[in-house]
This record gives sequence, structure tokens and C-alpha cells, in this order.
Amino acid sequence: MTLPEQIRRRIGTRSTRAGSAVPETGEQGRQVAVPTKVALPAKVGTPPTEGKEWEGPEVPEVAEISVHVENVESRYNEAVPDGLHVAAAWGWRVIVVAALVALLAYVLTYLSEVTIPLLVAVLLTALLLPFTKRLTRWGVNRGLATAITVLGGLALIAGVLTLIVTSIVSQSGSLGTKVVQGFNQLAAWLQSGPLHVSATYFNADEWVTRITNWIKTSQATLTTYAAEITSSVGRFLAGFALTLFALSYFLHNGREIFEFLMRFIPRKSRRRVDVAALNGWQSLSSYVRATILVALADGLGVLIAALILGVPAAPALAALVFIGAFVPIVGAFVSGFVAVLVALVALGWVKALIMLAATILVMEVESHVLQPFLMGRAVKLHPLAVLLAIATGIVLGGIIGALFAVPLLAFAKTFIQHLSDELPDPATSVVSR
Repeated sequence: MTLPEQIRRRIGTRSTRAGSAVPETGEQGRQVAVPTKVALPAKVGTPPTEGKEWEGPEVPEVAEISVHVENVESRYNEAVPDGLHVAAAWGWRVIVVAALVALLAYVLTYLSEVTIPLLVAVLLTALLLPFTKRLTRWGVNRGLATAITVLGGLALIAGVLTLIVTSIVSQSGSLGTKVVQGFNQLAAWLQSGPLHVSATYFNADEWVTRITNWIKTSQATLTTYAAEITSSVGRFLAGFALTLFALSYFLHNGREIFEFLMRFIPRKSRRRVDVAALNGWQSLSSYVRATILVALADGLGVLIAALILGVPAAPALAALVFIGAFVPIVGAFVSGFVAVLVALVALGWVKALIMLAATILVMEVESHVLQPFLMGRAVKLHPLAVLLAIATGIVLGGIIGALFAVPLLAFAKTFIQHLSDELPDPATSVVSR
């Protein structure tokens, strides 16, 4: 290859590189190749010698080319109505939140042997923490104040259980006799009444024979039930111990535990979350104390009515109503029917109706006087929200879910409301309400 041909080839290669496309950014970040103006030498020919100008044919300049590329996705987005855009944005966010809630419920259910004792400890902490703080302000050491509070609570529970057991044992003989008499009266009415039930269904020997045969043929089932009961008792004792340990630590240094958990929150949001959580905790504490007062009022009302009518085991029935009142709206009403059934069996249908009327009166006083006055001051929850929370808790966790649904709703309502009412200033990061 001659020297002029080599020079022409090198000039052509440089021209090609100089005329390569320059990437430009199109719509929505797309890279669009736009050729630029190419600068070529004016003449191409033989290499110049000393004293002579460049000789060769002139090369025309390449004009700049403007390219417009339309994004196909933008046309499709413009064709979708704004309402559908909003619905889709809401839809996938709702799906994500629902999946998160379902996952959280599954984890809590799977770890129920740990989460339930911890939740019980949290509720007890909300109830007993004011007593520990009061003892601390009086000069008592923090650890000693915690021990006094926990041991005092255990003594109170033991006293209540002793009262219930003593009441049942002391009246078990008369109550058993009255139950037998009531059953005989019911059997006589079923045989001679409009139903005309056969007398063989009420033959004691026949029932003894049936029960004996069922026990002989169900040994494996009874063994399984016995093993399940033993396992349940073991889990209950383990959960009770875990609740005591968690309660002690929550009362002693619960604030330090919460500050450690706050480290998982972004630094700029910690103060807002801390203030909102404190407000939610105050609402939870007020709700637990108000629930205790409402439950005491329900139990006292049923106790007075049962003592006036002479219903057996009145303290035990009152304690049952007190425990049932921790499930709002439905708990005390359902447990009150046990007192009505005992009155029906032991005292007859007239006093049972009177007991039913007394129970309904107590429930009405709770719904229209105690709940608005005490619960309204503690935390304002709409009755529909309470019913929906209880129903959801029953579906997810049974009785335990119904017990914890409303306290969690009270905390979440105040926490979210306070968190959403605060607006941070982007310039100073100061929260204003």
C-alpha cells in the first residue's frame, strides 16, 4: 500500500470516530443517539510538501441531524384515567399493608407462648407502673419498689382466688343438692309436659352404663386429652413465670428498654415517635385503669343482686363477672348469664328472672354511665370500632385476641393520631402542631 493510500485510510478512520453519535437524554431518562456535526479536513489528497499548500478534492461538511423519539409508555399512561391511577396507587399500598398485618398476626400466633405473656406483662405494667413511681417518689429504692409492687399484686390475686375457692367449697353441698332437685324438676316437666320425652333418657342407671361403656371404648381418646391437659398446664406455668419476669423488668427499667428499641427508628423521626408513643402509653394506662373500675362496678352489682336473692356462690359469680368485664361490651354480659343459670337451677325461674333483670340493669349502667364517663375520659373509641376490634380479635386469636384487641386499638389510635397531627418543618426539622 502506497503512502497516499495509508494517509487516506487514517483520515477516514478519524472522520468516522469524530462523527460517532453523542448520547442525549430523551423523555423519562431514555438515551437517544443524536449525530453531531462532523469536522473533516477541507481537502484530502497528497501530503503537503514544504512551500506548497494541501492539494486534493474538497469534502463537504455533514449537517447536524435533530432526532425526536416519542416514548411509547407515556402515550399509554396518558390513555389511563386519573381515577384509575389513584386507585392503582391506593390498591398496591393497601395490599402491602394487609400482607404486613397478616404476616404480623401469623408471627404473633406462631409465637403465642411468648407474645401472650409479654402482652399480659405490658397491660399489667400499664396498671402497676403508677404505684412503682409513687413508691420511688417516696424515697424507696427502684428495685425494692418493683418488688413490692409485684409481690403486692400476687398477694391480691391469691386473695381473690382464695375467696372464690372458699365460697365454692363452703356452698358446694347445698348447691349440689339444689342442682339435683332442679334437674329432677326439669326431667319431670319434660316427661309430663308437651314434649313427652321418654323416661329412659332420665334413668340414672342407664346413664351410668352408657358413661362406663364410653370410658372403656375411649381409652386412647382420654389418654390424648390427659396429655393435652398436662401440656396446657405446663405451658400456662411457663407463661406465668415469663409474665412475672417481664413485668419485673418493665417496671424496673422499661424506659431503657424502649430507648433501645428506638434505635431502630431513623434519627430524625425518633423524637416524634417517642412523643407519640408516650401519648399512646398514657391512653393505654388510662384505659386499663378505667377497665378495672368498670369491671369492679360490674362485679359489685352482680354480687349485691346475688346476695339479696340468696344465689349460691355469690362471690365466685361476682369474680367471674369481674374477669369477663375485661372484654368490653360482651364479656360481662356473657359471664352474667352464668349467675342467671345458677339462680335458675338453685332458686327457680322467678328468682332467675329477677337475677336476669339485675344483670341487664348492671350492663345498662355500664354502657350508658360508666363507659362514657370513664372510657370517654381515658380514650375516645367509637362503639363500632370496639365491636369490630373484638370481632377481629376473636377471628385471629379467639378469647385471647378479644381480650387484647381493644387495648391495642386504644394505643394505636392515640399513637397514629398524635403522629399524624405533628408536621415537621423541613428547614429546621422542628415539629409544630
